[in-house]
Order: sequence, then structure tokens, then C-alpha cells
Amino acid sequence: MTNTPLGNDAPLKVLCITGWCRNGSTIIGNILNEIPGFFHVGELHFLWKNAAGRGVNEDCGCGRKLVDCPVWSMILPVGQPAGSTLAEHADAVIRRQLGSVRTRHTWRVLRGLRGEQVRAHAALMTEVYQAIAKRGEARVIVDTTKIPGEAALLAHLDGITPYYVHLVRDPRAVAQSWSTPKEYVYALGPGKSTGYWTGFNLASHAITRRYPERSMFLRYEEFIADPAGTIDRLLRLCETDPAANPVDDRTVELHTNHTVTGNPDRFRTGATVIRPTDDSWRAKLPKSARRIVAALSWPLARRYGYRFGTTDSDGRG
Repeated sequence: MTNTPLGNDAPLKVLCITGWCRNGSTIIGNILNEIPGFFHVGELHFLWKNAAGRGVNEDCGCGRKLVDCPVWSMILPVGQPAGSTLAEHADAVIRRQLGSVRTRHTWRVLRGLRGEQVRAHAALMTEVYQAIAKRGEARVIVDTTKIPGEAALLAHLDGITPYYVHLVRDPRAVAQSWSTPKEYVYALGPGKSTGYWTGFNLASHAITRRYPERSMFLRYEEFIADPAGTIDRLLRLCETDPAANPVDDRTVELHTNHTVTGNPDRFRTGATVIRPTDDSWRAKLPKSARRIVAALSWPLARRYGYRFGTTDSDGRG
């Protein structure tokens, strides 16, 4: 794939997909990665943690270790103090992330860059995004980190125009997905999964409410019902010609990517068919788990169009 280089005076666009994990962001990001000028970085927030062996997966989507990848091996030294090791630099970045851009920091970051930690992290991320754009010859970077604090930071980065997609998936489907570990991804119980679902979606809503002209709300179920139409909407959001859409009906040809973390399916390449339904949770999620999910998610779930029956026996209200 040949990308179009970023013009000297054009602001770099970052399409940020936020929400809670297991919401389908990896496949959407990898589809967009097939478009000339787009570069899907996966969950960029975890680059330093994983590259330094502090995280759960040191592999890039290309199959190499992050430190050996032709892209990330060039990005990791960005902002690294002279004389320091990668491990020391990574630990410093992780400390700043924990102290300034976690989900609970979202509302504070939206108000501005207050504090040395968040300003230092903003300076680093400005350099990193620009370095990625140069290395990948990209006009649009797709970041599927899904940490709202990082998403909120984007609006404060010089030379970057952020676009936001608040991606939501039925909390019952999310709970069922989290119930089983996926290769290097651990499992979560329905209560913890739904607690995170609620917190991350509240924070994501705060961001899109602040920047409505550059934001889009999207249900995963809408994407799988009409993948080509959804990609059209995303391209129009970030002011890109929808003629570049790589989805043919329900099929897209995926090539090797350079994603940092994400659903293990990110390693798959070739012809990929997007299934039109997402209802395996109806057979696999126990009724007791459904009740927990319903109790913890119902105010937001109803806002997002998900309905629970009296006993939630079939998921229909």
C-alpha cells in the first residue's frame, strides 16, 4: 500500500476511537489502515509499557517485537533523554500516564493542561504523532487506545486536529467476550467488565460532547450491520473521500499492519468477512451474569438503544 505524504502546512489528523475494550475498534482500525494516507497504530498508549517488557504483549501487528519493528524501533527513541535506557524512558512515560491521563483524569484534561506531568506528556505525544506520520507517510493516524484521558489530550497538541469516534457495544456482548481470556488478554467478571464499560463510556461522552463538530457516536452493531456504510461515515467525518472505502459488501482484504496491542485478531491478514450478527452472548452468557450487567449498565444502555427485558431472558425489552 502506498500512502500519500503529509503536506508541509497540513495539520495532522488523528482519528481517535474511544469507549471500552472489546468494542470492535481493532477491526475498524485495520480496515481504515487499508486506505491510502491512513495509518492504524493500535493502542498507542501501551507502546512504552509493552516495548520495555512491562506489558502483556511485546509484539507489533507485523509479527516482530516492537523494539525490532521497522516503524516502532524508530519511534521509541522520540523524546528519550540522552544517556537513558529504553527501560528508564518507558518507566518515566508510564509514570506520567498514570499521573495525568487515566480515565478519571478525562474531565481535568478537557479543561486544559494543568500540571507538569500532563504538559510533559502532551509534548511527548505531539512529537510521537508527528514522527509516526513522517515514518508512515500518513495524513490520518487512527488511534484505538480507548483511554479517554489520552483522547482528551489530543485537542491540546500543536499541529494536530483530532476526530473522535465514541464506539459502544452491547454490554452483554462485552461481558461475554471478557469472560474468556484471549491469548495474551486476561478475563474479567461481568461486574468488573460492566463497571469499566460504564466509566469509560461516560468519559468518552464527555469528550464528544465537548467537540461535537468533530465527533461521531457509533454502535458496534451498526458497524456489523452495514460495514461499508459505516466506513463511509468515518471517512466523511475526517473529511476524506469515501471513494477510498476498501470494503466490498462485507469483505475487506487486510494486509500486515503495525498495531501496538489490540484484539489478537489484529495479526490476521487476507480476505476478511464481517459477520452481520453479534448475538453469541444469548447462548453463552449466564442469566446471573446478565442480571449483573443489566443492573450496572441500564441507564447508559438505554441511552445507547440497548433494551433489557424483565428477566433479560432474551435481551429484548
